[in-house]
Amino acid sequence: MIQTLTIGYSPCPNDTFIFYALIHDKVVVPGIMFRERLEDVETLNQLALDGKLDITKISYHALGRLREHYALLRSGGALGRGCGPLIVARPGTDLSNIEGGVIAIPGRLTTAYLLLRLYNPRIAAVRVMPFDRIMDAVANGEAIAGLIIHESRFTYPRHNLVKLLDLGEWWEKHSGLPVPLGGILGKRSLNQEVLLEVEAGIRESLKYATAHSDEVLEYCKQYSQEMDENVMKCHIDLYVNDFSSDLGTEGLAAIQRLFTEAEAQGLFPHSDMPLLLQY
Repeated sequence: MIQTLTIGYSPCPNDTFIFYALIHDKVVVPGIMFRERLEDVETLNQLALDGKLDITKISYHALGRLREHYALLRSGGALGRGCGPLIVARPGTDLSNIEGGVIAIPGRLTTAYLLLRLYNPRIAAVRVMPFDRIMDAVANGEAIAGLIIHESRFTYPRHNLVKLLDLGEWWEKHSGLPVPLGGILGKRSLNQEVLLEVEAGIRESLKYATAHSDEVLEYCKQYSQEMDENVMKCHIDLYVNDFSSDLGTEGLAAIQRLFTEAEAQGLFPHSDMPLLLQY
């Protein structure tokens, strides 16, 4: 019997690159079919909180509230070095001044916002908006600064904005570990064997994408039509790396450090549930 699982991921190039083969039957997961749903990551976070997806990409910030019902898979996520969120502002703005103004953020459950809170707990005035609106909002004076993610780290100078702080760089110096951005979860209510098959399928999907990049990039372009092709490729090169295939010891250590610090500051509740599937 074939089991159909809902799978959520974002239209960002790193996700479409990783999941192309899995949802186009280039990689076969025995006994499983997938019904994909593409949404921005903050929407995926909320869908997971509502328990509406079997497998999904999420922000690690959201995982702090999802551990009772979802397990983290080792493959398919976004974690690395030099890939963290940036705080940007109009020229002449000083980092010390942003506490007194509104900061535009891409979502309260994003890891970007969690890192901002860990960096400066005194920052309180934030305005949530789609990540692709943030740079215009800052340039137009709607916010004193913006917390940008995804391909925005490559394009913010086009909006006459300057970088005040690289929060990923701050985290790497603070922790000595790579920055965990987003992971792939599976419902704990699914059979563990099923989740391990999905995990392996995602890893094979990434291998297929790496070996057939021209084919896969055509799919990525469908969801990044307004993105310059060079920016799209830079996005994939930055966010798809060895950690995307397997978190490994260092990747898991980075997630656990993030969670320990967030729990210590009361940013999400403690959980005794194991993060990963148990082999």
